[in-house]
Amino acid sequence: MKITHILLLEVVHAPGNLAKVLAVVGDAGVPVQALQSLDRKQNRTRWELTVEMEENLVDALCAKIDELPIATVIGKSDRIMRRHEGGKIEVNSRSAIDTLQILRDVYTPGVAHVCLAIEKDPALARKYTSLAHTVAIVTNGTAILGLGDIGPVAGLPVMEGKAALFQIFAGVSGIPILLETKDADEIVRVVKAIAPSFGAIQLEDIAAPECFEIENQLRAQLDIPVLHDDQHGTAVVVIAALINAARITGVNLEECVIGQIGLGAAGLGIAQLLMRFGVHQILGADLSSDAQARLKDIGGIPAELDFVMENADVVISTTGVKGLIKPEMVRKGQIIFALSNPDPEIEPALALERGARFAADGRNINNVLAFPGLFRGILDSGAPKFTDSMLLAGAKSIADSAPEGELIPSPLDHEAHRRVAKAVEQAANEKR
Repeated sequence: MKITHILLLEVVHAPGNLAKVLAVVGDAGVPVQALQSLDRKQNRTRWELTVEMEENLVDALCAKIDELPIATVIGKSDRIMRRHEGGKIEVNSRSAIDTLQILRDVYTPGVAHVCLAIEKDPALARKYTSLAHTVAIVTNGTAILGLGDIGPVAGLPVMEGKAALFQIFAGVSGIPILLETKDADEIVRVVKAIAPSFGAIQLEDIAAPECFEIENQLRAQLDIPVLHDDQHGTAVVVIAALINAARITGVNLEECVIGQIGLGAAGLGIAQLLMRFGVHQILGADLSSDAQARLKDIGGIPAELDFVMENADVVISTTGVKGLIKPEMVRKGQIIFALSNPDPEIEPALALERGARFAADGRNINNVLAFPGLFRGILDSGAPKFTDSMLLAGAKSIADSAPEGELIPSPLDHEAHRRVAKAVEQAANEKR
């Protein structure tokens, strides 16, 4: 699997020398993610080169660079590790406690007045506690990013990242909850027990098929919103991107045959929301017969990979298998979203060479655009459950926020997140 590496280079400062170094990187088939000048001492410049490549190939690349008489690899940067030192989140007081009177108001004895009021009317907890802006981010670490089953503690940096994004883009306090169990019933029991602490539950990076049962049970048993982000957050952003891909290409998405390759959490979530969007025919391919059965249960048509590629107008792939879609499988005029990270099922440039009308990969389609606004919106509405109409409202909002000719807006676009929240809140209120 490819991961990010940051190399520190020292290059003789002269015309063409940096180009020679980058040529070595290019010849090794390694894409450059970033390049930054750090400083210059006499006739040498220090550079920070960010690349994405397999761990076992880094030393070979460094050796090739060192062979150049004008360049030296002087080490690896720990910039990414430094950003994680001490964790990425903390709990802060919303009140300045700088007088004894304030202390007595927010703690004992004053707080008893609030406790007794909530005892009489539990609905007051939304007004007088943090419930209306607090979400539990629950994982057991069985499906972390593209890393797989690495355990809950190893997955904590991802959960902290989610929490940081919740706060920055939506003013929501996300609290990581790590569960050391793979038993679906046990996860349901524990989450149900801690649910009174939160305004909503986000299930995160829990492997299929357990994730489906866990979400279904929690939605049935809890009176607060529950959302498995790998299914529904991903689906929202993918549909937003498809809406704009259809606009760019002049295609009527509802009349297209959609092919979904990979029927795990993301794939089934996408397929189900596409049906609610109005797509009439979805073909789905997966090696698992159980996954195919789940697709059939929601109205999709199980099929083999070759059949999907031959008959689908739009192909979405979420398998995690690099190079699964061979160039010769591409049919002229198709829209292809190969969404596995870090390596797509087919490179967009190659799909376009083979006649695809439009192609994109997972680097450009990120569910960070969905989950902060989705939860902010439903928390603001006070609705107890997510509905497909809320998810579709979020997807259409993301699509409408994209600049002309782009699939989706920048994930750093704060206004896009606010629009998602407002669209979800409005959709929730329309249901009442």
